[in-house]
Amino acid sequence: MDIQQQIEYLKSFVTEKRWDRFYSIVQQRTRYITIVLEDVFQGHNSAAVLRSCDCFGIQDVHFIENRNEFKPNEEVSMGASQWLSIYRYKEKDINNTEICYQTLRQKGYRIVATSPHAQSVSIQELSIDKPLALVFGAEKEGLSEYALNNADEWVYIPMYGFTESFNISVSAALCMYELNRRLRNSNFPYQLSEQEKQEILLQWLKNSIKDADKILARGM
Repeated sequence: MDIQQQIEYLKSFVTEKRWDRFYSIVQQRTRYITIVLEDVFQGHNSAAVLRSCDCFGIQDVHFIENRNEFKPNEEVSMGASQWLSIYRYKEKDINNTEICYQTLRQKGYRIVATSPHAQSVSIQELSIDKPLALVFGAEKEGLSEYALNNADEWVYIPMYGFTESFNISVSAALCMYELNRRLRNSNFPYQLSEQEKQEILLQWLKNSIKDADKILARGM
C-alpha cells in the first residue's frame, strides 16, 4: 500500500467525527516555525511547551539532551506528544546542540536564540520572512555558550518588572503566540505540503488505533 491507501484503509477504524477532526487540524499545522529546547530538565516545563506547540499548530519540536534527558510530564502535556513530530539529539560524548543546529540549517531554518543579547531584537520586531527555529535554554542557566554564539539571530521578550525572566514554558508560549499570530496574518507560505499532511495524518491514525501496523499488515 502507498501512503494514501494506508490512510484510506485505517480511516475505517476511527469514527467519521475523529477523522474530520484530524483532517481539519492538519490543514492548520505549520513547520515554518519550529521550537528547540536545550537541556530543559523539569518535566512539567517540557510538557507545557509541547502542549503549547500543539495548541498553536506548530508541528515540530527538537529536544537537545547534552546533560538532561527529555522526560515530559504527561499530565501536563495532556497527550500533546502523540500529535507532534518530536526530534531528540542525545548522542553521548558529542555536542548535540551542534548536530541540531546543523540539521535545522540543512532544512532551511535560521537559528534564533532567546536571550537578552546585545544584538537581540524584541519578539515583536523579529522578522518572519524566512522559516525560523526558536531556541530556549535550561531553567536558570539558560542557553549554552555554543547555542548562543552559533545562533543566527537573538530575540528577547520585553519585561517591565523586577524579575529578570519568565518561566521557560511561559516564554515559549508568549513567543509562539506572537510569531504565530503574525505568520497566519501574513502571505508567507507557512502551510504544510500535501505530502507532509498525508504523512502526519497517517501517523495520527496509527497513534489512535491499537495495533495499527498489524492491521495494515493484514490489509496488505
